[in-house]
Amino acid sequence: MSDPDKECPKPDLSDPANGQKQIYVQAVLSLALGATAFICFCLLRPRWKSLYAARKRQSDAAMSLPELPDTFLGWIPVLYRVTDEEVLASAGLDAYVFLSFFKMAIKLLGTMFLITCIVLVPINKHFDHLPTIGDGADPNIPPEFFSQRHLGGDEWSFHNIYKDFGDRLPDNSYSWAYLVFTYVFSGLIIYFMRRETLKIIQVRQEYLGTQFTITDRTIRLSGIPEELRSEDKIKQFLEKLEIGKVENVSICRNWENLDDMMEKRALVLRRLEEAWATHLGRVKSTAVTAAQLPDPNSEVDDETSGYQESDNLLGDNHVTAYEEPRPSTRLWYGFFGLQSRQVDAIDHYEEQLRKLDDRIQEARKKEYPATPFAFVTMDSIPASQMAVQALLDPSPGQLLAKLAPAPSDIVWRNTYLTRSDRMIRAWVITIFILFLTIFWFIPVVTLGGLVDLCSIRQVWPALANLLESHEILKALVQTGLPTLIISLLNIAVPFLYDYLANQQGMISQGDVELSVISKNFFFTFFNLFLIFTVSGTASKFWPLLQDSLKDTTKIAYNLATSVKGLAIFYTNFILLQSFGLLPFRLLQFGSVFLYPFSRMASKTPRDYAELIQPPVFKYGFYLPSAILIFILCMVYSILPAGYLVLFFGVSYFIFGYYIYKYQLLYAMEHPRHSTGRAWPMICYRILLGLGVFQIVMAALIALQKSFTAAILVIPLIPSTVSYSYYYARTYEPLTKFIALRSIRRESSGDTDIIDGSFGTGRSLGHFRRWSTTIDESREKGANFINPNLITPLEKPWIHQRPVPESHGTSTQIRREESEQSSVSLGDTHVWRDNGNSNV
Repeated sequence: MSDPDKECPKPDLSDPANGQKQIYVQAVLSLALGATAFICFCLLRPRWKSLYAARKRQSDAAMSLPELPDTFLGWIPVLYRVTDEEVLASAGLDAYVFLSFFKMAIKLLGTMFLITCIVLVPINKHFDHLPTIGDGADPNIPPEFFSQRHLGGDEWSFHNIYKDFGDRLPDNSYSWAYLVFTYVFSGLIIYFMRRETLKIIQVRQEYLGTQFTITDRTIRLSGIPEELRSEDKIKQFLEKLEIGKVENVSICRNWENLDDMMEKRALVLRRLEEAWATHLGRVKSTAVTAAQLPDPNSEVDDETSGYQESDNLLGDNHVTAYEEPRPSTRLWYGFFGLQSRQVDAIDHYEEQLRKLDDRIQEARKKEYPATPFAFVTMDSIPASQMAVQALLDPSPGQLLAKLAPAPSDIVWRNTYLTRSDRMIRAWVITIFILFLTIFWFIPVVTLGGLVDLCSIRQVWPALANLLESHEILKALVQTGLPTLIISLLNIAVPFLYDYLANQQGMISQGDVELSVISKNFFFTFFNLFLIFTVSGTASKFWPLLQDSLKDTTKIAYNLATSVKGLAIFYTNFILLQSFGLLPFRLLQFGSVFLYPFSRMASKTPRDYAELIQPPVFKYGFYLPSAILIFILCMVYSILPAGYLVLFFGVSYFIFGYYIYKYQLLYAMEHPRHSTGRAWPMICYRILLGLGVFQIVMAALIALQKSFTAAILVIPLIPSTVSYSYYYARTYEPLTKFIALRSIRRESSGDTDIIDGSFGTGRSLGHFRRWSTTIDESREKGANFINPNLITPLEKPWIHQRPVPESHGTSTQIRREESEQSSVSLGDTHVWRDNGNSNV
C-alpha cells in the first residue's frame, strides 16, 4: 500500500516563496477587477451625480462640503483636503469614529510594517527554512535516517541524527526575537488604541457638550410600576429626586391598532397611485429631488392648498375623458371569499382610503393603555446625564434610566413590547444564530478543503492531477476561488444578520446598527477565521476537533500550525479585498446593477422619488470586515509572510479610508446616529484579536521547542484580559455619557461665539465645532411622540409638471423649492419635475 504522504506532498505555504505563483495570479485578478471598477467610477461620477453625489445634492448637512471637480481624477485632491472638522460638521460622530479607526490602522500597521521590513524579514529569511524539531519529519533530513533500522539502533538514535547533521539543526534563537516582538507589537497596539481612544473621547465630549438637542436632554425610563404610569406622577417622582426640572413626559402606550391602520393606509395609498399611473400612463420624466419631497412633520394649510376634509379625494375632476378604460381590480367577498367581481380600481382604493382616514382620525382621539416605558425630557443636559448615571429606585429592574435615542431612530412598535417579549425574541434570535453558526461549518470547511491539494485528491483525484500540471489553474482553484467565495459570503451574510437584528425588538435603529456590527463580526471572526483556520482542510477537520476536545491544549497548537500554513491564503484574501473589491464599493455596483430593474418596476411619482434617494450607509456591513483584516495583520505580523500581509493590510486601510470618506460625505446617507458608540466595540474586538495573536505566538514558539520563550509570552494574555476590564471601567463610560464638566452653557461664560463657531476656554485640540451640529439640524422641531399620532395624512402623488425658472443662490433655490414643491388639486398633490435625471 502506497504512503499517502509520498503521494501527497505538503509544501510549506507559510514561506512566501512557495506561494509566489498564487500571489501573482491573485494580484493580476485583483488589479484587473479593481482598476476596471475605479475607471468606471471616474467616468460615471460626473454623469451620474444623482447616484454618486446624491448626499451632496440632497442633504443640507453636506451643502458646506467643497464641490468635487468633474475631471477624471480631480476629485481625489479635494477629497484628501476635507478635514476632520468638516467630517464632523457634515457627517457626525459616527462617521468620524468610523474613519478614525481606518486612520489609526494606517498609522499602526504602517509602523509595524517598517519594523517588520527592517528587523524581522532578515531574521525570518535566515532562520525560517531550517528544520524544526517539532515537525517529526524534517524535509531537510534524508528519509533513510528515519527508517526503523536507523531509529532502532543505538548508533543511529534520533539524537545522533541531529548530531551528524549539526549544520542542519534548527537554531531556535529566532524564537527569542519572536518573543521580543510579540511584546513590542502588543505594546504598540495598546498605545495606538489608547491614544486614539483619548482623542475620540475629547472630540466626543467637546462635540456633545456644546450642542443642545432634545435627545441630549431626554432619558428613556423603563420598568415603570403601575402606580406611576401617568405623566404627572412620573414628573413628581423625578423632581423629588432634585436632579432637575422635568420639561415633558411621554408615556409609550399600546398604539398597535393605530400603527396597523397607518401601515394599511400606506399600502392602499400606493395601490391608488399605481392605479392612477396605469390610467394616465407611465410617468416619463423621473427627476424628483429631496427638496421636492413632502415634509411629513409639516402641517398643510387647508386654505392655501384648497383641500377640505369634506372634499372628494381627487376633487371634482377625478373623472377624465381618456379613451383608455379605467383600471379595475378584483374584489373577493362572500362565504370564505370564494366570490369575486371586477370593480373600478381608482374608486375602490379611493373609498378604502376615505374609510381608513375616518378610522385613523377616530383612533387618534382614543385613550390607550400605558406601558412601563416612557421618554422624559429634562430642562437641561446635566439633569439628564445625572439621571442616567444614577440608580433611581432600590428595586431591581424598576425605574431604569438610559439615554434616549433620537426621535427619528425610535422603533415605536417595540416600545410597547413587554420585557418578556423582548427577552424571548432576543433568545430566539440568539439560538437561531447558533444554529446558523453550525450550518456555516459545511461551506467553510469545504472551502478549507480547496486550499489543500491532498483533500482535493481524496475527493476528486483527476482534478488534483490536472491542477498539479497547471500551476496557474492550481493557484486559481486553491487560492483565488476560496478567497472570492469567502469575500462573497462576507458581503451576503450581513443582509441576513441585519434582518435578524431588526426582529430582535430593540428600541432604536442605532441599537440595531450596533447589534448588526456585533453579529456580523461574530460570523467573520468565528466562521471565516477560527473555523476555517483550525480546520485547515476538510479531511482534517473532524480529527482535529476530536483531538482538541480530548486535550484543550491542542487547540492552540492546531491553531498555530494552521495559521502558519494558511499565510498565503490570507495574504491573497487581503489582497483581493484591498485592490479588487474595495473599488466596487466606490462604484456602488449593487445599486448600479439593480437600477435598471428598479426603474422598470417604478410606476408612480413616489416610486421615482424613492428610486433616486441616496443609498443608506450601514456600518454593520463594512466595519466587521475591516476589523477582521486588522486582526489578520496582527496575527501574521511576525511570521515570515508578515511583511506581505502588513503591506496589503496598510493598502486596504488607505484605500478604504478614502473610499468610505467619499461615500459618507458625498454619496450615501447615514440617518442612524449613535454618537460614536461603535468605538468601544471596535476596541474590544481589537483586544480579542490581540489575545489570539499572543496565543498563536506562544504556540508557535512552543512548536520550536523554545519552551522558556513560550512561557514568557503567556503573561501577555492575562494582561490583555486585565486591560480590557480596565478599559471598560476607565474609558468606556466616557464613550457613552457626557461628563458634566464638558457641558457648556452660553450664559456661564465658558463659551464664546466667534464667527459662527463655538470656541471654549479649554483647548479643543484640532477640533472646532460649527454653530449647528448635524444632530441639532436633524432634531429641529422633533418631539418624542409616535408620528402616527400627529403626522398629517399624506395625499396621493399623481401628476408632475415642469419647474418654473428660479433665481438666487442654491440655498435660496432649495428653500423655495421646498416651500413650493407641491400644489393641491382637491386631495391630489401635483409634483414638479426638474428634468435633470442623470441615472
